[in-house]
Amino acid sequence: MTDAVNPTQTQAPDEAPRHWHPPQRPNIVLAFFAVLAVVALLLILWAWNLPPFTGGDQVTQNAYVRGRTTVIAPQVSGYVTEVAVKDYETVQAGQVLARIDDRIYQQRVAAARASLAAAEASLANSEQARASRAAAAQGQAASLAGAQAQLLRAQADMKRVDELVGDGSVSLRERDSTLAALRAAEAQVNQAKAAGEISQQDIRTVEVGRGGLAAQVEAARAQLKLAEIDLSNTVIRAPEAGQLGEIGVRVGQYVTNGTQLLSLVPPDRWVIANYKEAQTARMAVGQPVVMTVDALGGAKINGHVERLSPAAGSEFSVIRTDNGTGNFVKIPQRIGIRIRIDPGQTLAERLRPGMSVETHVASHAKVTQ
Repeated sequence: MTDAVNPTQTQAPDEAPRHWHPPQRPNIVLAFFAVLAVVALLLILWAWNLPPFTGGDQVTQNAYVRGRTTVIAPQVSGYVTEVAVKDYETVQAGQVLARIDDRIYQQRVAAARASLAAAEASLANSEQARASRAAAAQGQAASLAGAQAQLLRAQADMKRVDELVGDGSVSLRERDSTLAALRAAEAQVNQAKAAGEISQQDIRTVEVGRGGLAAQVEAARAQLKLAEIDLSNTVIRAPEAGQLGEIGVRVGQYVTNGTQLLSLVPPDRWVIANYKEAQTARMAVGQPVVMTVDALGGAKINGHVERLSPAAGSEFSVIRTDNGTGNFVKIPQRIGIRIRIDPGQTLAERLRPGMSVETHVASHAKVTQ
């Protein structure tokens, strides 16, 4: 009898069983994501100016465009009769901006001129009076000379009479008459001397008065000059070329001395950047600066470090922090840097005071002193 064949016995003895494995992702996908992560990291380091992309530049966003803003105010009071400019208008030096009613000031000039004329007339009268007193003094001197001549004659007559009285040729009565004539001649001389002294005193009095009158003339001239200055100040002019701000004065408005009418911004510009004190370790005057301006769409403008502040900003504050009491917390101080904008840049003409700026100072650059 034939044995039945077992199906399991027909399988080859060397055939191994098969096992299941999970599917594996291609290595190219992992490499792509790894490269993407490295690129993202490098972009972050570059955007934040971190190593290895620092390059020695010191960066701050605490920077602003600065300029000179001049407040235009009148020096006299009165009603505004004309406003000759408009908001944000560009003006030249000496251009008329506004006018104040000048009728009162014109009358003050006229009154000052009249006062000056009166003072000059008084001074001229003093000159005439002095000339008159000098002529009178000369007359008194002539009278004195005549009186002295009469005195000499009387003295000679008296001498001859005394000689004749001794031998009886002349009577005592004639001698008394001659003596009286001598005494009268002496009195005339004394009177002429007194009159001459009075004339000299009159001349001195006139000269003293003349000094006071001359001072009055100078005072009148000064008053006239002041009145003319006030009259000229009724016309308000631009002190220099620039662009006006918003006009804050209207025709018919009463303004006083010092009232703010408008503002004038000259064309010169610069940038003030406030860096942390640690960032200024290698900064020096003359180092190049690259600035990006928000108002210009991030456009770049070149400049150079012009000056460094002599002290931290906290030293210029009205109320200083007293670190000698209580707990101390170290706070990095800010040092102001003045940056000069290089000439020849068209975009620099669009800068306005107050604009925000991001500055990059090449602190690694060597500067030749």
